[in-house]
Amino acid sequence: MPSIRRLLAGVGAVAAAAGLIAAVNGPWFRVADVVWAGDQFTSDRDLERILDGHDGVSLLAVDTRSLAARLERLPAVADATVTAKLPDTLDVAIQEREAAFVWQTTTAQLLGDADGRLFAAMPVDASLPEAQHTLPRIVDQRSASRLMTPGDEIPDMLLGTALRLADLDPASLGSSASRLAVRLDDEYGFRLVAADAWELALGVYGMDPDETPAHAAARLERQVTAVRTLFASRPETEISWVDARNPGKVYFRAKG
Repeated sequence: MPSIRRLLAGVGAVAAAAGLIAAVNGPWFRVADVVWAGDQFTSDRDLERILDGHDGVSLLAVDTRSLAARLERLPAVADATVTAKLPDTLDVAIQEREAAFVWQTTTAQLLGDADGRLFAAMPVDASLPEAQHTLPRIVDQRSASRLMTPGDEIPDMLLGTALRLADLDPASLGSSASRLAVRLDDEYGFRLVAADAWELALGVYGMDPDETPAHAAARLERQVTAVRTLFASRPETEISWVDARNPGKVYFRAKG
């Protein structure tokens, strides 16, 4: 015969299971409110698409991990936490990706994080939030860039070169320009532009699978040295165009 203690434990387990079933299927603890916070670049429409349909569902039956995983597949979301709060609330906390650069195409301004992932898009003529005003900006005029969209990733070599150019001190080129703009196109690859002064063609980076980051950095350094030598021998105010794609043979076009 089973002991009284075992009988009581069995009865308790059955009662607990019955209580859980009643709580899940009964009229209590039904989702009545879904709240979220932390979204700046994630649209309400995208959040509602994932979170809608839970009204009236038992709070105890909601798979919060699955919901969080779906939210993290949205381009701007780096981390998401979904918490079921008794008696009737789903609480969603979102941590979005941090913008490290602006990649501007002919159709949009795209924000990207340090890993090169594009996660937010705004119209070309839109004013960016103040926090993004000082970010490196790359103007991509390649025909393929028109198809770029949040969720895409900039290849490491391409992004690395773009950010090095955006951080380049004009003085390292022997230039007195106050700032340089970074451009990218199908014909010349990367270009540096000193407003109302000159343009410098540097060529394609990030396309040759045999070129390592170290080789790319060394090539760029040779180009910088070649342009500095040119500007030391001829005033930059007399130059409108420099082609340094081959640092061993730098060509320039004088103004006028």
